[in-house]
Amino acid sequence: MNNTGLPVSVLNLAPVRAGFDNRQAIEAMTWLAQQTEQLGYSRYWVAEHHNTPGLVSSATSILISHLLQHTQQIRVGSGGVMLPNHSPLMVAEQYGTLETLYPNRIDLGLGRAPGTDQATAQALRRNPVMESALSFPDDVRTLQRYLGDADKQGFVKAYPGIGTHIPLYILGSSTESAYLAAELGLPYVFAAHFAPRMLESAVAIYRQQFKPSSVLAEPYFILCLNVIAAETDEEADFLATSQQRFFLNVVRNTRLPLQPPKAIAAGEIEPHEQQVLDSMTACTLLGSQATVAEQLDELQRIIKADEIMAVTYIYDQEKQLNSYRLFKQIAEQC
Repeated sequence: MNNTGLPVSVLNLAPVRAGFDNRQAIEAMTWLAQQTEQLGYSRYWVAEHHNTPGLVSSATSILISHLLQHTQQIRVGSGGVMLPNHSPLMVAEQYGTLETLYPNRIDLGLGRAPGTDQATAQALRRNPVMESALSFPDDVRTLQRYLGDADKQGFVKAYPGIGTHIPLYILGSSTESAYLAAELGLPYVFAAHFAPRMLESAVAIYRQQFKPSSVLAEPYFILCLNVIAAETDEEADFLATSQQRFFLNVVRNTRLPLQPPKAIAAGEIEPHEQQVLDSMTACTLLGSQATVAEQLDELQRIIKADEIMAVTYIYDQEKQLNSYRLFKQIAEQC
């Protein structure tokens, strides 16, 4: 590997912590971007979610603009724009504007999922949910054209947007998007932080089927996973109880904010719930710096990711930052 080690980045869902309001959640998101920029993280992405009271990341492009205003050089992007929710033209115009204001700092991650429940997805869209999802490959190609050279445009054009060539990344949690990323010769980001089951199959398909393109000569795979690093294994286990309850929200649809760490009592989580939690969080690096380094080394022997994107659900902001600090030190030694 190069002298700087394994590139690492941040994915933030902009959670609302218990006892804090939406503005404070945005302030915490911004502060973490500034701090991880100083640590040398490569990029900082914000995920799109809707109708979720514990997350404030619905207006993703606005948050990205805010982050760009308050940082200096870290790349900022979408992890991702859920493209079926949006017109490709509007995405090209919005992100073309951001690229014009902040040159060479924008990443555009694209997903085919709604980022919400089906009823909310329908409220977001003009077309039926299934129809919108099926149009995803065509929408990606249309977006490539809008952001491409002037001589490749049709009658409808994105102003600004033309000629910006904003880097596109295909996001996925199954093998379907792996085929698309390979076909288009684009970087591929796998969402193992909540859906790790098909990770090995997806990365194998992406690398085997990859076709070189004008933007990428070889496959580039980013693995998104959960990371909770602390001074000791015991502290990390305790901090991870906030993550467990965060995912338990999904299982139970309780829609609570991010909770302070609290030991899980016997019988608090039903066996079937624990099984789902274990499946969702199976791709988690958890423990002391030495333990996480060992886990990462073992994972990399199998996956060989080109970059790791870390999601860290820790209630205490300073402890969350310390986790990112420890993980950056680990990655530098890879």
